[in-house]
Amino acid sequence: MRRNAHELDKMRRAGRVVAEMHEATRAAIRPGITTAQLNDVAAEVLAKRNARSNFLGYHGFPAVICTSPNDMIVHGIPGSYVLQEGDIISVDCGAIIEGYHGDAAYTAGVGDISDVAQRLLDVTERSLWAGIEQMVKGNRLNEIGRAVQQVAESAGFSVVREYVGHAIGTAMHESPQVPNYWPGVPGPTLKEGMVFAVEPMVNVGGIETYVLDDGWGVMTADGSLSAHFEHTIAITDNGPEVFTIA
Repeated sequence: MRRNAHELDKMRRAGRVVAEMHEATRAAIRPGITTAQLNDVAAEVLAKRNARSNFLGYHGFPAVICTSPNDMIVHGIPGSYVLQEGDIISVDCGAIIEGYHGDAAYTAGVGDISDVAQRLLDVTERSLWAGIEQMVKGNRLNEIGRAVQQVAESAGFSVVREYVGHAIGTAMHESPQVPNYWPGVPGPTLKEGMVFAVEPMVNVGGIETYVLDDGWGVMTADGSLSAHFEHTIAITDNGPEVFTIA
C-alpha cells in the first residue's frame, strides 16, 4: 500500500520514537543488567513520548521489546536473563503514533566480544544497508533480499529463511513480505509511498531454527550466534528514507 504525505509524517514520528528506544537501550547495555531492565528502559521512552507499544499484547506477547541473546535469533521475551561480558544481544523495538507503526532492531555486544561476534554484527548491519540501497522507485522488491544475501553469504554466514521483513503502516506486519534472500522471483515494483521494515537475521552457522517452549524465542538449531538489524524505510522520489534512525 502507498502512503500519503500525512500518513508518512505519522510514520516518521513513530520511527523517531523507535530510534530513541534504541539509543536508550543501547546506553543501558552492560554486564549485570537483565533483559527485563532493558524492557523497562524502552517502556519509559514510550511513556515519555505518549506512544503505544506495537509489541505488548501482540498475539499475547508480554513486553514492549524483544531481547534475544547470543544464539537466539528473534522474539526473545525480556526477563531474568543477566547480560554477561562477551554476550551479544538483539533488541527489537516498536512504537505506534496515531495508529501508524515504526519497527527496528539492532544487535550489540556486551563489553568485549569475540572477533567472530564482532564480524557477525558488522556484516549483518552492512547487509541491511545493502538492502536499503536497493529501495528505489522502479526497482523490484526482492532485489532487497538478493543484496542482503550476497553480503551475508560472501562473509561465510547464513541468512535465516523462516523469518522475513514486511510492509508496515497501520499494522506492524502488512503484505508483502520482504525476504532476506533471493526467492527466485523479482517481486512487485517499488513505488513512491510504500514503506517496508527490512530486517536481516544472519547466523554464524546454519539456517536451521527451532522455537522455545514459551512459543516465542527462536533459536539457531546448531547453537551458533545470530544477529538481527532492522529499519523502517519509505520509498521516495529521492531514494529510500529511513524513519528509524536517530
